[in-house]
Parts: sequence; C-alpha cells; structure tokens
Amino acid sequence: MVKRIHVKYTLKMDPEKRAAAERAHEHHARSCPVARTIRNCVDITTSLQMEDL
Repeated sequence: MVKRIHVKYTLKMDPEKRAAAERAHEHHARSCPVARTIRNCVDITTSLQMEDL
C-alpha cells in the first residue's frame, strides 16, 4: 500500500518568473484532482527546484 508520495519539480525558467512559479507550486495540490482524491489516505509532499535559463 502506498503511504507517501513525494513529487519533485525541476523547472528551467526566466528568473523574473520565479515568484509566479513559487505561488503556483504553493497552491497546486489543492487544485489537483488526483491529490484531492487521495490526500486523506496518502501523505503528499512536493519540492520545487528552479534553474535559470
């Protein structure tokens, strides 16, 4: 049985878009249908790594 899921996002982007990417990362799990379906059964964590283009 799956108890935990960790999703690692690696984005290459223009530096001026970092704030928008951080905001999206903060809120995406609440909007993701899959995450919302399993959140009471599975511990979901995410990390965001950003690299400049």
